[in-house]
Amino acid sequence: MALRGPHLLGIEPLAPGEITAILDLAETYVTLNRQPDKHGDALAGLTQINMFFEASTRTQASFEIAGKRLGADVMNMGVAASSVKKGETLIDTAMTLNAMHPDLLVVRHPHSGAVNLLAEKVTCSVLNAGDGRHEHPTQALLDALTIRRAKGRLHRLTVAICGDIAHSRVARSNILLLGRMESRVRLVGPPTLIPAGAAEWGVEVTDRMEEGLDGADVVMMLRLQKERMDGGFIPSEREYYHRFGLDAEKLALAKPDAIVMHPGPMNRGVEIDGTLADDINRSVIQDQVEMGVAVRMAAMDLLARARKARPREVMA
Repeated sequence: MALRGPHLLGIEPLAPGEITAILDLAETYVTLNRQPDKHGDALAGLTQINMFFEASTRTQASFEIAGKRLGADVMNMGVAASSVKKGETLIDTAMTLNAMHPDLLVVRHPHSGAVNLLAEKVTCSVLNAGDGRHEHPTQALLDALTIRRAKGRLHRLTVAICGDIAHSRVARSNILLLGRMESRVRLVGPPTLIPAGAAEWGVEVTDRMEEGLDGADVVMMLRLQKERMDGGFIPSEREYYHRFGLDAEKLALAKPDAIVMHPGPMNRGVEIDGTLADDINRSVIQDQVEMGVAVRMAAMDLLARARKARPREVMA
């Protein structure tokens, strides 16, 4: 098992075989993480730096646990208190990081493309933990692992992705991955939250939950990202829940064994009914959290293997 490139910046560059390799290795880490001794040595002697220019308790904690369980020296850089806030450019940051000789750099940034720019300037492997509205590859991979474990496959499934598509890097990465694995994707949401040209992405688009959920194997709800909204995208949260929030009545339109997903954090009573979110017979939301650690362990393991196979690059 191997990845072709030195970084994991998005789903778009990954071939189906690479996606499968990450998921297969992650399966072994699911098993490890359920043991009393959860530690491996795939990253022993390596240094992992987590740089989150956007706050994210769940994703940062997941990457930190993943690195420590594999034996890495893990450091969380407090970006809010760093020189970046005082005017340091990303290029300056890259130069500083290179001088520290890290092996793995995990980055979340509010601007699309910023992680790719860092990857061009640093000598270590970079993992994209979410950049603007662009991509969130490990979230799509953990979602894929969750679906595969629940359904036994990733191909020829009907997946309804519902809600705030326009502001969601999670949606974009999932659309790319599910399409690559030959599943049928439907985007469901108000026209104000569906990106222009979405119908050209090889997906179905509708503003009716009845149509979008009909016969779905997977119902993936998305968070309303109010922090990225600069206008009146929805009339009110109450009206949004009435039309697009997932409850038992709407879920009944999907297949009887359809699973419910949400990347978190959830706005209960806005995107999803709280009782349904906690229903262990339908909801796999907690499984997604568990799969997140295993997938990130697998991704960093494979990047470390690829890194050991090639000489350290020296920045010009």
